[in-house]
Amino acid sequence: MARIGILGGSFNPPHLAHLVCASEAAAQLGLERVLLTPVAKPPHKDAERDPGPQERLELCRLAVAGDERLGVCDLEVRRGGSSYTVDTLRALHAQTPEDDLTFIVGGDIALGLPSWREPETVLELASLAVAEREGTVQEDVAERLRMSFPDAPPPVFFDMPRLDISSSQIRRRVAEGRSIRYLVPEPVAEHIARGRLYR
Repeated sequence: MARIGILGGSFNPPHLAHLVCASEAAAQLGLERVLLTPVAKPPHKDAERDPGPQERLELCRLAVAGDERLGVCDLEVRRGGSSYTVDTLRALHAQTPEDDLTFIVGGDIALGLPSWREPETVLELASLAVAEREGTVQEDVAERLRMSFPDAPPPVFFDMPRLDISSSQIRRRVAEGRSIRYLVPEPVAEHIARGRLYR
């Protein structure tokens, strides 16, 4: 049995805050591996200048290269269409039913869990790990989930350094011809420049 973390998102593009989140989750929660899992179709807010799922998948692979604790899951990209966490967790559970899955989210995302598709099943298939985010109090998240899912195990929390980096900020900097060095891993910056992504 392996303890596997799942970190989903658009990763449009992946940046250092994503990697710090994955790394801290692995270290603090005792996960053997954390998989960046890019969605096939970004939600509306991230659709701007989307280079496509295959490019974002490749950017994720470049971002985690060289760190054996981190990997990439291409399941949602291969499936295509809108992504639902419950479908992804079901598929991963079917592939390796012996693995212990942990789904990693920010506090703001965790507060919205009751509105997800089949949230009870999500909590049955995976533990919920919440990165503490500024403006979201652990007690608020824990109470919201306890009220909504009284029979589910409580979420686990882990600390994450405050890094004010966003994918939209990086896309904007690239479009303006500004440097993204030290905001994304060097291979990601090189791939973005070589492919003229986000211009």
